[in-house]
Parts: sequence; C-alpha cells; structure tokens
Amino acid sequence: MNKHVICTAGHVDHGKSTLVNALTGVDPDRWVEEKRRGLTIDLGFAKADRRNNGFVSFIDVPGHERFLKNMLAGVGAVDGCLFVVDGTEGWKPQSEEHLRILNLLGVKKGLIALTKISLTDDDLREIVLLEIKDHLKGTFLESAPIIPVDSITGVGIDHLVTELENMLEDTPVAKDNDRPRLWIDRVFTVKGAGTVVTGTLTGGSLKVDDEIVINPQNVATKIRSLQSHDEQISNIGPGSRVAINLANIDHRSIWRGSVITYPEQWFLTSTFDAELDVLPSIKHEVSRRGAYLAYIGTKEEFVKVRVLGDEVIPAGSKGLVRVYMDEKLPLMMGDRLILRESGRNVTIGGAIVLDPDPILRAVEAKPDSSIDRIISEHKWITVSHLEALTGVRREEDVPGWIVDPHCLEDMIANLSQRLLTAGNLGLDITSLDRFERAAIELLKGVVIEGKYLRMEGADNFSDHPYLRQLESDLFKPPDADGVDPRELRELVRRGLIIEQNGIFFSQKAVASAAKRIQVLLKENPEGVTVGEVRIALDSTRKYVLPLLNHLDQIGATVRRNDVRLEGKRLPEII
Repeated sequence: MNKHVICTAGHVDHGKSTLVNALTGVDPDRWVEEKRRGLTIDLGFAKADRRNNGFVSFIDVPGHERFLKNMLAGVGAVDGCLFVVDGTEGWKPQSEEHLRILNLLGVKKGLIALTKISLTDDDLREIVLLEIKDHLKGTFLESAPIIPVDSITGVGIDHLVTELENMLEDTPVAKDNDRPRLWIDRVFTVKGAGTVVTGTLTGGSLKVDDEIVINPQNVATKIRSLQSHDEQISNIGPGSRVAINLANIDHRSIWRGSVITYPEQWFLTSTFDAELDVLPSIKHEVSRRGAYLAYIGTKEEFVKVRVLGDEVIPAGSKGLVRVYMDEKLPLMMGDRLILRESGRNVTIGGAIVLDPDPILRAVEAKPDSSIDRIISEHKWITVSHLEALTGVRREEDVPGWIVDPHCLEDMIANLSQRLLTAGNLGLDITSLDRFERAAIELLKGVVIEGKYLRMEGADNFSDHPYLRQLESDLFKPPDADGVDPRELRELVRRGLIIEQNGIFFSQKAVASAAKRIQVLLKENPEGVTVGEVRIALDSTRKYVLPLLNHLDQIGATVRRNDVRLEGKRLPEII
C-alpha cells in the first residue's frame, strides 16, 4: 500500500484548513479555541484515501507568524506540500517564510492551490498568478502546477485531487532502513490506556511489544499498541502517521520534540557540524554572536553556533558551522534543521548535518558529506557506529572495524617491521593493542603459536640452545638460569620440555626414563623403588623424584606406597 505524508503551507487565513476539510471530510482544527477564532494554532491531521492505492496523510500547519514553531514541528518529515495562496490577497509574508523553510528542509514535491477563486475576477487572478510564479522562481515549486479552487463551493477540487494523485505517483515511498525514528508531535492520555504519542515514522518499522527508548530523556519503554488514523494495527512502516500507546510512562515526562528510536541504534549527540545555507533576505551576517534556536524534527532547541573557517557567513551564501546543544538527540548525516535568531525573531537559514560526532577541533574541522572523510578522521570506527552516524552500512575491513586505508597500511607496515626483529618468539599478542590484534589477519606470511605472532620460518624452538643442553644430559639437566623466561614458557607450552617442581626435562629424558623403568619392572613385577630408578638412570633424588612424579601424572607409572608399578600409558611413552 502506498502511503505518503504531505503538509499544508501558506499565510494565515488563506484557507489551508478549509481546503484539507474539503479534500478529506475531516476538520483538522482540533481545539475549541481554533474553532472559536477561526485560526489554526497547532498542528492538525487528516487522511484521504487515494483513487488507485493507499492513502495520503495531511498535516495542517498554522499560518500565523506567532505559531511558526508549531508549523516547523509539522514539516520536518513530509514527502511533499500543498502550498496555499489566497486568490484575493496574493503572496504574503508568511507565504514567503513558509516557502523558504520548505526549500531549506529539502522538500522536493508540491503543488499550489489558489484558494477562494470564486471571490476573484479574471484580471485579479492573472495578477496573483504572475506574482506567485515570480516568488516560486528558483525553488522546488518553480514548475509545480497552480490549481484554482474554492473549498466552499467545490470548484476545482476534483482537478486538485487529480494533480495531487499525479504528484504522489511520482513521489517515492519512504525507505525502510531498519532504523526507525519518530519525532513526537503530540502527547496525551487516553482513559484506560495511558500515555499516547503521535508522530510521522521514518527510517524503519515498529511493531507492538517493541522495546524502544525516548530521548533526550533517555526513558526506556515498550509499545503497548499502535494506531494509524484510528485503525488498530500490529505493525507499521515508515512514511506513516502513527499513534503509539506507551507502557508504564507518565505523559508529563515526555513532550513534543522528544524522539523515539530503538535502543543503542542511534548516536546521541549534543555537538555536530553542519553546512548552513543563509537566506539572502536577512539583513546581517551570521556569526557566533546571537541567540539561536534550532528546529530539528519536532524539537525546538536553544543552540550556540560557531562558524568554522571564516569569521562570518554573509547573507545569501553557505558556510560551515559547529552547533552546540544542551541536550543529546539522535542525529545522523543528512538530517536537516532550520535556524532562527530568537532576538530578531527571524529565520536565518537551513542547515544539513555533515558530522554528528566531530573528532577534530573547531579550528581544524572542514566537514563535508563524505563518508570516507568520517572514516579518515575516526581512523578506526565500528560498523554500527558508522551506520549510526551516516545511515550507511559498510563491510568491515578487519574483524569489527572499518579503517582508514592509510592508517591501516601504516599499521601493517609497522607490525611487519616489528616481526622481522622479534626473534624466535615473535610478538606477544597480548602486548598488541586492540587495533593491532584486529589487523593480524591482513598480515602475510605469519603464523600464531600460542599467544605469539611470528613470521613463517622464524621459529627455531625445536633447536633451542636450552633444549640441546637438556638433551645432552638427560637425567642431570642444567637449570634454566640465563634462559629468557618467555622462551622457557613457550618451550613448555609447546611440550618440547616439561617442568616439574622447578626442574626442567626434555621429552627425550621422559621417554628414556620410561623405557628403563619398563625394563626394571619386567625384572621386578612387584614394583621398583626410587633408589632402584636412581641407580638405573645414574642420577640423584633431586632429579629422579620430579621425573617420577611427572610419569605418575601422565599415567606411565602408578605409585603404591614406596614403589612404582606400570601404568596404562607406559607403552605409549616409550
């Protein structure tokens, strides 16, 4: 089913809500005060079934300048707009501001309804049409159709519906990237159900019983039930208006501007780099001076702005900025926002997020929309973190990591050089940092022995000097003084030598001792004593006792009182 969300836009009292009512049969003005004054104050919502397949959700926004923040809360996640101009009044200040806001937010689709057409004559209509076309030049609505309508008499409504259908046919449906995000635009309670929030779902799907988190409050909760335009559903996809009944949460703890995501899936940031597109209509340059309000999703947030590079950004131009917020929000590369100056009460421009997690200091930062630039600045970044920052999932370069190519190349070269001079043991893997350990599989011509990494062919342990010494005097072995403790441990780990009570023996000594004991046992089946073994090996108790203890442990001999008997594994050892 094709679903789209479009918003209205235009100056106050130009007939936006009346037009939505004519298209849907639903009055989007919800509040008593709105009906009493005949003025839209807050967001309104309605739905219309399409002629072919699916439906379209309307978000009706207020047109009065005093309620601009409510308008901004409704246009952040729409597929297109229905721009309304009163045929008797023509273009007005909020017509201009709404158009610039939609343009800055990257809205691509829309059409224009010229309302109250029954109250105009041909000459006035022609003048207003020329005025509208002049203001639309250079915007996303420049080539959009302008449809004369009268919402009261129904004149032109069928034509408007047809043009709306045509526009939506050419408008892609929202993509499901399995990363849902919903900016809350309403919070209320329902008797017997509890807290309910509404918003436009983007990025992914939600279903009943999903565990979710609400930020910036960092409140974990669960989806109890879902509705879309009063229809109870079990799951819902992106591009939909949705009402969510939340479990075990007080409606007073969340509000418009809060945002729902899955836990651990988004990066929460209070500082981000962006490209700011400054409107040509403002009368001053943009600098770090000034009190600014950012409108992100449905959130209104006081922010500090630092211009990167140049000291100021002139009107009508673009520049890079770093934005500082008091609260952390789930943002990613490509998110758009509107910046207003609260002191002058004017819209400054729109910005697109380039880096939600800036690494470089502001004096060094030169952000752009390149994912490779993100990787380069982080040097090592996990697949999940890169996806959280950019919305793009890349294959890992090494287990668990995506790595800047130059950084990875330098690390491999460094490891290879260290291996060449590491000696018999090689490099102790436990001494490598987590990045070096992750890069091991990219090294060529290396092997791992226990906890050591070495070059192939660099292993001389089977001919180790200490092993040769042990084999030269099997039953009176020299002590290990002067032997590198790490090499000694590796000789034992590989089983080339054995250690018993601080005495070291070669495997040759073990096998030779077992063979001689077997001969003694054939002569003395009732068992052999330590003294008899000592004489047979021409050794001393210092060495014979540890050697016999080892043979007991491996099952070659069995101790019974003061004698040793043959063990089950004695034939294997010889």
